[in-house]
Amino acid sequence: RIIHEEGLEARFARHILHSNALKAGLTAMGLELFAQSGYQAPMLNSVIIPEGVDDAGVRNYLLTNYGLEIGGGLGPIKGRIWRIGLMGHSCNRENVMLVLAALEEALAAQGFHMEAGVGVSAAREAYKAV
Repeated sequence: RIIHEEGLEARFARHILHSNALKAGLTAMGLELFAQSGYQAPMLNSVIIPEGVDDAGVRNYLLTNYGLEIGGGLGPIKGRIWRIGLMGHSCNRENVMLVLAALEEALAAQGFHMEAGVGVSAAREAYKAV
């Protein structure tokens, strides 16, 4: 019913919009996307964990301090990537901005260096471009 009310084309466009903003923020933070361009799904964004950053430490920080849960890698990529989902109702600007701000804070707590607010600023610019 919810999908029908929104319409498939509008739903697809919403997922692409928010995924693009998330990816803009992540890359501005100096993070690298795992999936190659052309093979990326807008509803699940995979990010390579930077060297020296503790996978579980960041995910625990996000969950404890923000109630955000991002997935870790599975199988041979366990401990190497994070999986950030943007699906259904949770695929919105508020959640994109929250996860970027929280991830910046979690990474800073691990000693990862980036300009403060760079991810959120890049996502804002991505939204303006639409």
